[in-house]
Amino acid sequence: MIVTVKVKPNSKQQSIIVEDDGSFTVRLQSPPIDGKANKELVKLLAKRFGVRKSQVTIRSGETSRIKRIEIPEIPN
Repeated sequence: MIVTVKVKPNSKQQSIIVEDDGSFTVRLQSPPIDGKANKELVKLLAKRFGVRKSQVTIRSGETSRIKRIEIPEIPN
């Protein structure tokens, strides 16, 4: 599944908020320098969806606040 994520780096605490349109707003503690925020984002989403970090892929928006992230579907 591909989800749209709006990233807010340099926040005081981490959080994932599901918006009404199905997108996510993710607050990260890391600064957007040297990919630190992207690494934290991948780690946080992997934990949230119960997958490995290697399964979470940033499809577009590497340097943007709005990203398209691919996360595998988890069968029930």
